[in-house]
Amino acid sequence: MNNEVSSKNTIIQGKNYRFTVLSERLVRLEFSIDGKFNNNKTLLVKNRNFPKCDFQVQQDDKFLVINTKYFSLQYIKEKPFKGPSYAPDINLKIALLNTDKTWYYDHPEARNFKSDAFSLDDYKGLIKLNNGLYSTDGFAVLNDSKTLEINENGFLKKPDSNRVDLYVFMYKRDFGLCLKDYYTLTGYPPLIPRYALGIWWNRERIFSAEELLDMVVLFRRYQIPVSVILLSEFWHIKDESNYNLYKSGYTFNPKLFPNPQEFIKKLNAEHIRIGLNIDPVEGIRKEEPSYRLFAENFNITNGDNIPFNMFDPNFIKLYLQSIINPLISIGTDVFWLDYRKDMETLQALNYYQNENIKAFNKRNLVLTRNPLVAPHNYQVLYSGETIVSWNTLKYLPFYNALGSNKGISWWSHDVGGYKDGIEDGELYIRYVEFACFSPIFRFSAKRGPYYKREPWLWDIKTYTVAREYCWLRQRLIPYIYTESYNYYKNGIPLVQPLYYIYPEIYDEPLYNNEYYFGRELIVAPITRPMNTLISRSIHRIFLPEGVWYEFKTGKKFIGNKRYVVFYNEENYPVFAKSGTIIPLANLMENKNDTSNPHDLEINVFPGSNNIYKLYEDDGISNDYLNGKYIITAIDYNYLKNNYTLIIHPVEGDISLLPPERSYKIRFRNTRQADNVSVYLNQDILNNIVSYEDANDFVVEIKNVDPKKQLTINCKGRDIEIDATRIINEDINAIINDMNISTKLKEEIAQIVFSDLEIHRKRIELRKIRNLNSKVKKMFLKLLEYIAEI
Repeated sequence: MNNEVSSKNTIIQGKNYRFTVLSERLVRLEFSIDGKFNNNKTLLVKNRNFPKCDFQVQQDDKFLVINTKYFSLQYIKEKPFKGPSYAPDINLKIALLNTDKTWYYDHPEARNFKSDAFSLDDYKGLIKLNNGLYSTDGFAVLNDSKTLEINENGFLKKPDSNRVDLYVFMYKRDFGLCLKDYYTLTGYPPLIPRYALGIWWNRERIFSAEELLDMVVLFRRYQIPVSVILLSEFWHIKDESNYNLYKSGYTFNPKLFPNPQEFIKKLNAEHIRIGLNIDPVEGIRKEEPSYRLFAENFNITNGDNIPFNMFDPNFIKLYLQSIINPLISIGTDVFWLDYRKDMETLQALNYYQNENIKAFNKRNLVLTRNPLVAPHNYQVLYSGETIVSWNTLKYLPFYNALGSNKGISWWSHDVGGYKDGIEDGELYIRYVEFACFSPIFRFSAKRGPYYKREPWLWDIKTYTVAREYCWLRQRLIPYIYTESYNYYKNGIPLVQPLYYIYPEIYDEPLYNNEYYFGRELIVAPITRPMNTLISRSIHRIFLPEGVWYEFKTGKKFIGNKRYVVFYNEENYPVFAKSGTIIPLANLMENKNDTSNPHDLEINVFPGSNNIYKLYEDDGISNDYLNGKYIITAIDYNYLKNNYTLIIHPVEGDISLLPPERSYKIRFRNTRQADNVSVYLNQDILNNIVSYEDANDFVVEIKNVDPKKQLTINCKGRDIEIDATRIINEDINAIINDMNISTKLKEEIAQIVFSDLEIHRKRIELRKIRNLNSKVKKMFLKLLEYIAEI
């Protein structure tokens, strides 16, 4: 059965119209002047063969009414679709049942929360965003009228201009079900290769193979993991007299890369993948080894450039077979498509690139500018050449979350910013911390000696903090990869905004860039410079219902509240809900290696029961499609002062794991347990190590068989630490770090921590002699924050 063709019992058709009820929430609306309708796939739509849902049809010679559980559609038969812009004749409208909302043709969708843009090139605060699916009206429309079609041979063709083809989602508040319908219609997102979740690096410079290998040595020396190296346009053949002359090229420059295959093998030996920038805007030049083949096929005899034509099947075949496939065969893993001349060519380029790789049993990766049509199908989206600024950083978390309004997760931004601006250590640190908890972590910068993207180019403090978060990112890969599988399998975006649950947050600039990072974490990114007087970022956060713990410190926060918090450069606001389980790679060496780790550290937060299912496969092939993967269920049973963690036997293809695995179980906010029992199946294990580490209790179990059940029980009296966040601790740390005399610190503390009312404290602070007026104003402001809490 062709998935692009809907079942006949879902279609209501006339001479010039055809309506298809795809689900209770989704209806296809077509109008054709000549009565011909499209049954081909398009770049937007892959599947129209939905199972039949319940709906009722009422019609006569003039009127048609279609009712489902969610909507009621009314149409005057055979009339071209009209909306208010053709007033007063509205002949097609859909009422959202049990609401006062009605969609009509040409609806402005003013309450749509928007989604993506083509890029963020040169973003300075204003950008035109495309509509997404999320709207407080509870409906949204996708227009497939002008989308490129896919014919029976798999080639693209321009659509018929005389037809209207719309998909209207009527979902009320059930946005999760809307996304499910959207993915069923357009295709579920791909599972990207595991190495893509590590750290990427790119510099717009002319590098030789030798210089790049020297760079790898520096990454190793300074203990910064790197998984993907991207080569900008200078990797390929250029005009030897002017390296800036040509953008397009597809063959390694032999002077820079005399043996590209050997070079790639050396990178792979370091667990690093190679990516190549390709911008085919200039077509095929005579310097290319494949030029002669193209010239013969297209009768070019004068040495002119052969135009890049993604709508000529012969050109497409030659391009893939003689240019792309040879690059894949020598080990290229990532194709960075930086084409920006016209949208249809970019869309076609992405389509054929992705279709072509299906012939190889590997997940080659495409990093592309946004093709706008079903962009979630095209792996990783490149946001363009962003400006180095706090303004850019402030927008990125909000923009990432907007992506989920169209089912997008894999946005990739230039960590640190790409160009211009001022190189500032604090800004760099906040970029790195944000990147640690972003879908893709990619260092990148424009050509120039003064862009400092490598952490070791900074002062020791900036380098140390950046290294810590680069290291944390590498350790987080088991969690992020599991969440990316959840995105691929169940259509739950890796990044989601809080306004799905709390719509009012969208209009609150203090909180609207917070987001869920996977199912277990919330991130409240810092996007403004710190207050230099107190060496802290004064940050306002909102936490949803429940009990939350700061991921790094373990401090406890009660949810459904707003807080004022203070963060130095080393700390970042990431929160885990009670019962959260976070699997981390417990890496000791081979930091670049992103494959399934032998050692796992499992962080467990108290307060609630939970089951987390860790997903693993080989990370690079398509064998997972045939069931070659494993699931490890991690089951946390919580009772106060009596915890049991069960790591169930792995389910699936055990060959994907080493024969033994070691575990470090980190029970967060827990003291040394009086009694620790560890069982492997029914056998008690005695060769374990347990100890306190700051506010955590750690149990280490070495080299156990993952096919057997591991059970850890910890119990005792008052072993759970109720480390509720106390504002006085924050204020005391601020006073301690300030560059003022010890005597003044004591005077300030005596007032701030006294039992006086707030207004009396303010009076007493003003009386302190020899206290700088700026410092005095700051502590008066801090008293306001205390009063808010």
